[in-house]
Amino acid sequence: MSNTSGSWHSAFFVYTRPRVAAMIFLGFSAGLPFSLISTTLSAWLADEHVDLSVIGYFSLVGVAYSVKVVWAPVVDRLPLPLLDSWLGRRRSWILSAQLGIAAGLWAISGADVVGHLADVALLAVLVAFCSATQDIAIDAYRIEAAAVRFQGAMAAMYVFGYRLSLLAAGAGVFYIAEFASWRLAYQVMAASMLLGIITTLLVKEPSHKQAAEERLLEASLESALGVADLSSPLKRLAGWLSDAVLSPFVEFFRRNGRTGLLILLLIAVYKMSDIAMGVMANPFYLELGFSKKDIADVSKIFGFFMTILGTSLGGVLVMKFGIMRPLLLGAVIVAATNLLFAALAVVEPDTRLLAGVISADNLSGGIASAAFIAYLSSLTNTAYTATQYALFSSLMTLPAKLIGSISGEVVAQFGYHAFFVYSAVIGLPGVVLVLVLMRLPTASPDK
Repeated sequence: MSNTSGSWHSAFFVYTRPRVAAMIFLGFSAGLPFSLISTTLSAWLADEHVDLSVIGYFSLVGVAYSVKVVWAPVVDRLPLPLLDSWLGRRRSWILSAQLGIAAGLWAISGADVVGHLADVALLAVLVAFCSATQDIAIDAYRIEAAAVRFQGAMAAMYVFGYRLSLLAAGAGVFYIAEFASWRLAYQVMAASMLLGIITTLLVKEPSHKQAAEERLLEASLESALGVADLSSPLKRLAGWLSDAVLSPFVEFFRRNGRTGLLILLLIAVYKMSDIAMGVMANPFYLELGFSKKDIADVSKIFGFFMTILGTSLGGVLVMKFGIMRPLLLGAVIVAATNLLFAALAVVEPDTRLLAGVISADNLSGGIASAAFIAYLSSLTNTAYTATQYALFSSLMTLPAKLIGSISGEVVAQFGYHAFFVYSAVIGLPGVVLVLVLMRLPTASPDK
């Protein structure tokens, strides 16, 4: 049910809940390795005069984040020896991944990035794998640790911590590298993982018991596939794969019916407008004649604080009004702010105007992100949290990135003004789908 009867004071008070506040540190731990094995590592390699074509191949390391749904069922179902009985399923996987990230970053700091570049690449792959695994486990923890009405606030604190880590892994590393060395910078970042490790040890393991209904579903699938007989190791493996991989998808469609297709379509298109626009934002600013300093000052400073404000407000709106209305608001204002960029393309460039448009864009994006993460969280069954959420998170970015890949072609053919109108228009399917799903009681978590 929508929480429209609660006071605004109680809605803001959600950020004082320990599990909500803890998401800042888990978000920091999740975001820290992302830049350190991508853009920041590329800068280090370039500073050591590594060939640019070789540096380009390092971008493939990020593939781990896109295919994490492949091993999400393992994180969902496989107990880690010793750690599982001590910490529980979610925290044991989070801690193991964090230790792997810290060890990998420390090893990179001591590697010869010129003479042993292959070793650096392997270590970056290790960090990426551990980082993606940590994302899977933290997402599952976040969803299971709090009720649906708190998920917007949980997402807001996660984004806050994530953004802070991007500053640390970006600007922070550059400052340390400038005044000391790249090696020390990466050692400091490895040590910074202690924030996440300590948080993981302090928070309580959430409850994630499997209901009888899911056990019956798994038994029926095993029977239908002919793997219910546990007489051979091969059949036991097939039965485990049926339970861990197939059951989460069958359960989703059994729970949602044909509406599940509409839900998946919404997930695929909701971020499309935002991501498509973001690809061309910096080239657009440069085209207008703004300096790199102007862009950095406005987009980084205003962007950071307005995104945090937006996600925080989004979390409050979810607490106050439920999920669907803030989700609709986010879809509308994200598309609408693209029209502000269209207007910026045809007026006289002005730094204050640029700051206003970027502020509106980041504020709306923050509100939409908090509501959307809360919505995705509400769609999962706690018996399959990690697997189902990994599927949703992959689906929400892949189509948008494909659309974003042709953004340059649209600009080249029609100009920036037409492009931003186009990026606003492709946000309309998301608005329509939210309105349709709001009218379907079985599809709305607020009903």
